[in-house]
Amino acid sequence: MYSGKNLDFKYKYRTISVEHLEELQEDIDKLRREGKLSDNEVYRSYIDSKKFEVPENFPNAKSIIILAIFTKLGLINFHLDSKKYEVLIPPNYYDDGTTYEDFENIILEDIIKEPGYRAEFTNKLHVKLLAVRSGLGKYGRNNICYVDEWGSMINLFAYFTDFQFEEDHWTEINMMDQCESCNICIKNCPTGAIPTPSDEDFVINAGKCISVYNEIQGIIPDWIPSDAHNALIGCMRCQKQCVANRKVIEFTKNLEDIIEEETKMILEGQINEKLVKSLSKKLKMFSPSDANRVLPVIKRNLSLLLSS
Repeated sequence: MYSGKNLDFKYKYRTISVEHLEELQEDIDKLRREGKLSDNEVYRSYIDSKKFEVPENFPNAKSIIILAIFTKLGLINFHLDSKKYEVLIPPNYYDDGTTYEDFENIILEDIIKEPGYRAEFTNKLHVKLLAVRSGLGKYGRNNICYVDEWGSMINLFAYFTDFQFEEDHWTEINMMDQCESCNICIKNCPTGAIPTPSDEDFVINAGKCISVYNEIQGIIPDWIPSDAHNALIGCMRCQKQCVANRKVIEFTKNLEDIIEEETKMILEGQINEKLVKSLSKKLKMFSPSDANRVLPVIKRNLSLLLSS
């Protein structure tokens, strides 16, 4: 538990040496060579923009710290036609109030505990793979990272540091033991993106994953069933039913209600400065400067949810 600036949150961490960066990159490159990574353009734009290497502005980095922050499933009520619609927001899509500065303070004050060292946030690493390779988490068959006690109700953050840790937590890639005899996520995936237990690995077909399509603007493919939509953004179908989430899925964070007038304005595309400020505050998903990109996505997804 970290307490600071009137903010309390739970975290876990592991560290590995930067000497493993080439091996981490090979993990990704091997999947690419074997044709196991989807060719979906959106998915590949995420994957191909990342690379395991020491940052140019931090050549003396010695270790990587991977943090898991426990984050509750978000719930928000939309009001329309005198009815209330409770909508899910997965943990990794809303701002829970923590900041990169908070995490840097954790690393410098609670983890390293010695003065004179630097911690630098990076978004250039595949954090799920890094978490699994460090032993912080394990993969589920749905290719999501799970952390003991917290399941997939987490956010992952990676930092480089010039501090040399004595212990290197490098480990093999492991899948949760529960997944060996369980197919709940496979049954609950509405698009068949998750491989069956007989498949030789657990890399999903990301091109079939709902999240790839409802995170960005554009038309949702008509091969996605209309009743498959279940969250304001992203997808919780496999995670809600997962046995590894059984103890934590009920821990939720209730966000401020979207009143009827605001819901109608969203659905009708009547966006003004007042609405942008209100939705930014309530949804905790975007800053006002990013509204032009995010609000069309919210409008489309909300329309699909309310009509399903």
